[in-house]
Amino acid sequence: MGRLSVDLCGIELDNPIIPASGTFGYGYEFAEFYDINILGTFSFKGTTAQPRFGNPTPRIAECSEGMLNSVGLQNPGVESVIKDELPKLRRCFNKKVMANISGFSVEEYAYTCKKLAECDIIGWFEVNISCPNVHGGGMSFGTDPAMAAKVTGAVRAVTDKPVIIKLSPNVTDIVSIAKACEEAGADGISLINTLLGMRIDLKKRKPVLANTMGGFSGPAVFPVALRMVYQVANAVSVPVIGMGGVYKAEDVIEMMMAGATAVEIGSANLVNPFACKDIIESLPAVMDKYNISTLRELING
Repeated sequence: MGRLSVDLCGIELDNPIIPASGTFGYGYEFAEFYDINILGTFSFKGTTAQPRFGNPTPRIAECSEGMLNSVGLQNPGVESVIKDELPKLRRCFNKKVMANISGFSVEEYAYTCKKLAECDIIGWFEVNISCPNVHGGGMSFGTDPAMAAKVTGAVRAVTDKPVIIKLSPNVTDIVSIAKACEEAGADGISLINTLLGMRIDLKKRKPVLANTMGGFSGPAVFPVALRMVYQVANAVSVPVIGMGGVYKAEDVIEMMMAGATAVEIGSANLVNPFACKDIIESLPAVMDKYNISTLRELING
């Protein structure tokens, strides 16, 4: 048991660093840059029952405070993920991976989870009920406690593996939604997904994204994410994964002091493909600076 190790829903991680879904592909792409086995784990690209092309372009835009994206859950569908993507991952990753799933109906969530549950490389399910970039699914399930609980229960019924529900910050009371998911059988909560935002191109006099609005991420959202992680961690008894604007080791420590058991790194991966590696390598020095012997003491404290 190393000083960076943590326990996430009964599975030990060498460290709490988890690249967030949608920023790390299916893992093998980043294995070209470094040995991804140094990660705690990672959450692979959001997967749906059927292939999705995603939203029209332009669907990613930089802004001074972070970035906007409206990719719209582009993915090859669960059958292709099982047949093509996971075998490639197995060749370069020897740990359990987190499967991020999404859907447009409760039944689709359950179907996708059931199919992926048969894959031994998958250790956890991260159920995305918080995507702001699709219509008729995603965030619509995550803004209502009853619907969030319904999706949680449906997924819980088809797998024995840990189920972690990913929540939206685009709500007035995130605690009630987190508690509803816990009561419905969630083994963990992850938050936050992106905030809903937009920008306008002054020259073209129209939104910079074809979808008008998209998910806003980056350092500017960190204080909001930290506040919500703190609120949820103090309201539920299951582990919390914190994310949102995490760019350096100090941010990871702050998230864990707020109550997170593990921390996902999102848009930083798109700016610097070595972001997670750099954070892992710099964690011990930051821990020494603040007299932290092990990361577990932050969780248990």
